[in-house]
Amino acid sequence: MTYFLIHNGTLIDGTGKPPVSDAAILIRDDFIEYVGPEDSLKLPGVKIRKVDADGGFLLPGFIDSHLHLMANGFHMEDTMYNPLSLFFYKAVENMRRTVNAGVTTVRDGGLADYGVKMAVEKGLIIGPRMQISVTPLSITGGHFDFWLKSGFDMKISYPGFPDSICDGVEDVRRKVREIMRAGADVIKVMATGGVISANDSPEHPQFSKEEFKVIIDEARTRGLKIMAHAHGAEGIKNAVEAGIDSVEHGTYLDREAIDMILERGVYLIPTLITQKYNRIKAESGGLAEYSVKDALRIESIHRKNMEKAYQAGVTMAMGTDCGVIEHGVNLQELGLLCEIGMTPMEAITSATKVAAECLGWQDKIGTLEAGKLADIVISKTDPLSDINSLGNPDNIRMVLKEGKIIKDFL
Repeated sequence: MTYFLIHNGTLIDGTGKPPVSDAAILIRDDFIEYVGPEDSLKLPGVKIRKVDADGGFLLPGFIDSHLHLMANGFHMEDTMYNPLSLFFYKAVENMRRTVNAGVTTVRDGGLADYGVKMAVEKGLIIGPRMQISVTPLSITGGHFDFWLKSGFDMKISYPGFPDSICDGVEDVRRKVREIMRAGADVIKVMATGGVISANDSPEHPQFSKEEFKVIIDEARTRGLKIMAHAHGAEGIKNAVEAGIDSVEHGTYLDREAIDMILERGVYLIPTLITQKYNRIKAESGGLAEYSVKDALRIESIHRKNMEKAYQAGVTMAMGTDCGVIEHGVNLQELGLLCEIGMTPMEAITSATKVAAECLGWQDKIGTLEAGKLADIVISKTDPLSDINSLGNPDNIRMVLKEGKIIKDFL
């Protein structure tokens, strides 16, 4: 039995409660045993490893509800020129940057397979705890169809990574079963087109209502949640009406879509940072020609609609879509959430308590409470005074995952 004490810090526990100064966290093995004022802590009569937080701020390990650990910009030509194994080696660095940024749990929206998850769980590589979708469901010509008009198909295909394309009720049923067989923890469906895809636009709805019903029914047989990539209003409504659990992006949601989301208790994952970076890349020539027009026009639309959704009371969980953009900038999303109206505390809870609830893991992560896994971040600066400071990995002084230090700059 190993004890670990972190003290001399200000506690921001992820629940939304006011900070607690002169706080301490006592860890036993993987779990939190005590969290609260240091002067109320009764230490056990055993040897304890102590860490002085040096006046820093103690926060839960952050949760990114939408990213792609195996992706590095979704440059289609990479699949033509690079060996498949290179994607896995690059993912090791992507995971290191993710945890060093203070993100200890992620929901991967596509490309990470069961072996990547196993490698982290077995301690072969350092990375965040993950839920994986393996590969998203896409219609022919949809957002995860990498066939080009030249006739080339840039898809990645190998055992353990099913092809994503499916059309029609029976094909969709078979594909969901294949993806669950491959080890998916969550089902990802492309309900609309996307910004960086070659064959569609963000407004285009994808999958019929009948196909959606089959997707939902099959996922529920194993108790899995469904995340829906959805930009256009019609696709958002189709997905929400069918019973999905979270809307990813939500660019063109309108009042009716907002009301449906509220009525059904659906989570919204804004991914503001990716819309921002895509616009910057489009302006500088960093995106493929077929993506530029969409990237330039949707950022301001997306931001305005996220403001409307927040003001209406939609529950938002932090997600970034890192992988489309560079890895390690995850917590810059918190500052952007504040720009649409959140307080710094609300932004923090969106990436801790709320995100844990979105993933269905609220019983073990998301807040600093006795009995939960000891995922802890120590920030040098006060995020409630400067939320953007969390977006600078240099301010993340220590990261613990399940009581084990995986970054130590104290």
